[in-house]
Amino acid sequence: MPSALPDGEPVPADGALPASALAGAAERPLGFYLHVPYCATRCGYCDFNTYTATELRGTGGVLASRDNYAETLTDEIRLARKVLGDDPREVRTVFVGGGTPTLLAAGDLVRMLHAIRDEFGLAPDAEITTEANPESVDPAYLATLREGGFNRISFGMQSAEQHVLKILDRTHTPGRPEACVAEARAAGFDHVNLDLIYGTPGESDDDWRASLDAALGAGPDHVSAYALIVEEGTQLARRIRRGEVPMTDDDVHADRYLIAEETLSAAGFDWYEVSNWATSDAGRCLHNKLYWRGADWWGAGPGAHSHVGGVRWWNVKHPGAYAGALAAGRSPGAGREVLTEEDRRVERVLLELRLREGVPLSLLREAGLAASRRALSEGLLQAGPYEDGRAVLTLRGRLLADAVVRDLVD
Repeated sequence: MPSALPDGEPVPADGALPASALAGAAERPLGFYLHVPYCATRCGYCDFNTYTATELRGTGGVLASRDNYAETLTDEIRLARKVLGDDPREVRTVFVGGGTPTLLAAGDLVRMLHAIRDEFGLAPDAEITTEANPESVDPAYLATLREGGFNRISFGMQSAEQHVLKILDRTHTPGRPEACVAEARAAGFDHVNLDLIYGTPGESDDDWRASLDAALGAGPDHVSAYALIVEEGTQLARRIRRGEVPMTDDDVHADRYLIAEETLSAAGFDWYEVSNWATSDAGRCLHNKLYWRGADWWGAGPGAHSHVGGVRWWNVKHPGAYAGALAAGRSPGAGREVLTEEDRRVERVLLELRLREGVPLSLLREAGLAASRRALSEGLLQAGPYEDGRAVLTLRGRLLADAVVRDLVD
């Protein structure tokens, strides 16, 4: 969750949504994202809305404390119940992200999940995920999560090479993420993801291959691999500007992506979104698919974004301000926007083109259709699906996905 918030119209104090947003809600899947904004240290590349204890000291008082965060976030879950009213939907997915969610006690994460269960109900096959820092969990912690209802976990591995982790300011030791996978399996987790980052300054092709091999050797059923993006205002951006480390390179990113595709495919992983691979349909992250397909989700926590029925809103960023609003009985919403039909069409193209199933050609305007024909002739779209009315990226198209999608929506 990037730290910058967009502009928008005010959110009503009670958080009420327009009637249009709730129309037909029972037919749409509903997910929850729970943001935990705390980190032990700040990674040099991170631009997310997160805070260390030092950064919070004296700025939020007791309201910003990790100790009572579960209770504060539960207040927003209760607000969601009031705003969504008599909506009969059970929650299909819950994703706890951050920050480092596992800086909270395992019982706190379970309490937040149970608040959703008690207010809304959980679908019998609900996907319940938390992100985890490898150094902040142990077998007992993982067992508590599993017993409390979590059935999917995502560990931030990033790299298997110490010098790469150092550039990223990651604090875990090489080998610990792989051990976490074994501990999660022993606790009863069927679905385990490892997050990797490629293109870090100083990383070689062999370093990247070693990271992929280490991840696969651990036995997850899902791998996410993201190109490093250097965000302005981060410590890494400042180090690059000072010439301490080299700038990342798009050609290197492309080479690393091809290595990832080759390695993961050979190990039985199939891509289902440009940056995500899984060993089976069951291993795919359903919560992220809700985002990519424009379903409904409520984002609870400081800076969290939500979307229900074409209305998108976002909370105030600071944990103290967030907790203060809820303590005063007000929505923590900072702003919102009502999407037009054209907005929603464009977003569908932007997001669905990244999926293995692609996007229906019927969503494209005349200029977009012309661009799609050019992309087909250039080998960026697959011929078979195109004949069936869908734009689906080829491997080369995945390397140029951002450029392709810009052409299709312009």
